[in-house]
Amino acid sequence: MSIKVTNVSKLYGKQKALDQVSFEIEKGEIVGLLGPNGAGKSTLMKIISCYIPPSSGQVEVMNYNALEEPLAVKSNIGYLPESNPLYYEMYVLEYLNFVAGIFKIKNKKQRIKEIITLTGLDKEQHKKIGALSKGYKQRLGLAQAFIHNPEVLILDEPTSGLDPNQLIEIRNVIKQIGESKTILFSSHIMQEVEAICDRILIIKDGKLIADSPKNKIQELWKDKEILIVEFKEDINVSLLEKTEGIEQVYSEGLGKYKITVASKTDIRPLIYDFAKSENLTLIGLQTEEISLEHIFQNLTQ
Repeated sequence: MSIKVTNVSKLYGKQKALDQVSFEIEKGEIVGLLGPNGAGKSTLMKIISCYIPPSSGQVEVMNYNALEEPLAVKSNIGYLPESNPLYYEMYVLEYLNFVAGIFKIKNKKQRIKEIITLTGLDKEQHKKIGALSKGYKQRLGLAQAFIHNPEVLILDEPTSGLDPNQLIEIRNVIKQIGESKTILFSSHIMQEVEAICDRILIIKDGKLIADSPKNKIQELWKDKEILIVEFKEDINVSLLEKTEGIEQVYSEGLGKYKITVASKTDIRPLIYDFAKSENLTLIGLQTEEISLEHIFQNLTQ
């Protein structure tokens, strides 16, 4: 077992950031950790990486107890925090040599060469860190997290702020590393989670509300349907939600609404009747494929 979290809670004064969270992650899994802002994702990652202790509960990494053997846990973890703290006045090679020295890596020169190739830093290795683009700074963050060849990688928003090309590049690096390691990472970019992860954990208000393989989470909605409905005017959402067969209605602005239908029942005639009864102009109605984003909204709102 690479990661085992058992009944972990964390209190900040009277505020409960985590509430009895439990899960296990096997070697070779790439697991996405999702949740609204303030749900407890970063707190959980800091606890697993021994940055902060839990208020109660237990964490094990590679069978080492995080409270009893924190150095052993840290030696098996590569951690990239959301802020990605780097020394901007250092050169890329200088920084990686510094990090390799901290971990007392044997044959540092060879390992640094390997990690530079893996993360695509070849052309940037002689630059100052402060001169790197956002994408290359993220690559360097991944390089420092993985340089000591840990069994577990903890990545907090590793693709935040990247352009589409950089997203694909970092995604490929993460997937390549994940072929032989265990990766837990959080992201607000649902497309990244869908593209990379084998399994999804969703946290809301400090509680774990979903833990399932990606395809199984999507199967939970196999009897639901999403409709995109557009009116010329704004509508009374609460009134539309009372229509038989409609579960939820989300406003997307400018008269456009995303409707969750409780079953595969065709509710188009009911939408037409609603528009007629409310003197509304219906200008668009189409179905939309159910995505992880829909499921996330449904579980967390």
